[in-house]
Order: sequence, then C-alpha cells, then structure tokens
Amino acid sequence: MQVEEVAPASFNYVIKTSGQILSAQGDEATIAATANGIVSFAGSAFTEGASVRAGECIVRISAKNLPDGDPVTKAKIAYESAQKEHRRAEKLVKDQIISNKEYEQTCRDYQTAKTIYEAQASGTGAGGVSVASPMSGYIKNRMVNQGEYVSVGQPIATVSQNRRLQLRAEVSESHFKNVRNVSGANFQTSYDNKLYELSDLNGRLLSFGRASTQSSYIPVTFEFDNVGDVVPGSFVTVYLLSNTQEEVLSVPVSAITEEQGLHFVYLRLAEEEYQKQEVTLGQSNGRRVRILSGLKAGDNVVTHGVYQVKLAATSSVMPEGHTH
Repeated sequence: MQVEEVAPASFNYVIKTSGQILSAQGDEATIAATANGIVSFAGSAFTEGASVRAGECIVRISAKNLPDGDPVTKAKIAYESAQKEHRRAEKLVKDQIISNKEYEQTCRDYQTAKTIYEAQASGTGAGGVSVASPMSGYIKNRMVNQGEYVSVGQPIATVSQNRRLQLRAEVSESHFKNVRNVSGANFQTSYDNKLYELSDLNGRLLSFGRASTQSSYIPVTFEFDNVGDVVPGSFVTVYLLSNTQEEVLSVPVSAITEEQGLHFVYLRLAEEEYQKQEVTLGQSNGRRVRILSGLKAGDNVVTHGVYQVKLAATSSVMPEGHTH
C-alpha cells in the first residue's frame, strides 16, 4: 500500500482525444520486383511482423516456366552471341574487311549485351532472381502471395525499422485556442491499457495543421522513440498537454474509485485508520487527475492498494484498527 501527501503543483491543461500510431517517415522502405516472373518465398518467415536483415533474400522470382522464357537465359544467349560477333569483328577490322565504324558498332552491341546479362544474372540462382531487403527491420506489409506473377517495379513488401514512431491526434476545432499551445502528450494503448509519456520517449511535436474542408478536426503530430512494444497502426487515447496551470491539486488516477457515478479517494488519518472521501474530478492527463473539490493540501491519499482498503470496508473486514 502506498500513500501520497496532497500538495499544490503545476498541471497542464489537457485535451483528451483519439489518435493513431504511425511509422515515422524515412524508417520505411518498399521492396520492389527486379524482374518479371513467379514469386517464391525465400523462407517461411516472410510474414507480416517477421524480422529481416539488410541484404537478406526475401523472395525469388523465376520466369523459367513462362511463355516468354527465362530473361536471364535469353540475356546470356544474346551476350554470348554479341561476344562472338565482337571477336570476329576484331579479326576482320585488322584485315580491313570491315570499317572502323562497323567494328565500333559491334563493340557497343557487345558492351550493351554484357551489361544486360550481368544485371540479370546478379543475384540469380537456381530458384530465380533473388530480391533482398535494403535494410534491417520488420515486414510491415506483404503485398504478394506465393506463386503470384509480378512485373518489374511491382511492390512486394514494406520493411519498417520502427526506430521512431509518430503519434497523430485528431482534435476538435472547439479546442483550437488551446491546441496552439500544445507542447507534449501522453497516450494510452487499447490493447494493454498502458500509458506512455512522450517526455520519457524523446518525443517532440512535429506539426499541427488546420482542419480540412472535409473534416472539422485538427491533426496534431508527434514523433517519439519506439520502446519496442508500441504497435504501429494501433489506435490510442491521447492526452494533449497544453498551457501549464499552477497551484493545482492532483492525485494519481490509481487513487480514484467510483460508485454510482460518484468518485472517492481514501485518506489515511492514522497508521491503521482510513476515511472514504468524495471528490470532484477535473481533467486527467492519463497519469494524474485534477481534484476540484474534496481534498486539501496535506491530506494523505492512498494511491496503491485502494481496492484492498475498499474491499475491506465493503465486507466489514477491515484490518484491526481501520475505521470509516
């Protein structure tokens, strides 16, 4: 059980709204097909959320069974043919059987065919052309299926490093005056109800915009370090922190209990004596809640173990010496 002494302190004006976690720009890369053909996954781990290393083969693309044939094989045949023609032209130009102009053309044809073949052959193995991840990270989106046909330039997957994430909040126009003074934010995830404070995550305000003609909400965007368990794409409850207010009484959210729409805290009067006290709540930043009435400076409020005290009071099995 923990107790906190109530004392006036600074407290930010809070705008509570909804938001979403997004991957930060620059932390993502799209992997695209480098050849036409049929996709085969390089491993069973090519799934959304799987980790990948820079340079790791993600998929192989093969065109062996397509009507147009394997482009690598075709490029090799063209290269070998151009190479033979170039060697032949070297002898003919010495004997002045062909002109220098004709010889130079065979040189250009040979170099072009060589470049095409080397580009096609690089990264090509028995399973086809290998397509690798340009950076280490996680598979955010997989855009193709096993056995699917792809063409050059078609997106295959998105890789995200998730080192930095963005928090995008949508604020009603009614808060426009206060949103201009927003300097920080806390947010709470829906999947585990954990509260995060951007001040602890190297967070910074990126921008706040104007409401568009299609929406009456103002977008506010922050960027912060990913601590590893924040899921990009998830929706969150956001507590935007605006103007600082001084001499405010507040208690941790964990100190509050609710009964039939009324809110209470438990005061410790003595070592083994507690009192149930009704309070009127103001704004909450997710971590602490402002108390408008019911408490005064110097009160000792139970902040952890509240339900133990409440349960004991309800069942009349308070530890010896507890009174209400």
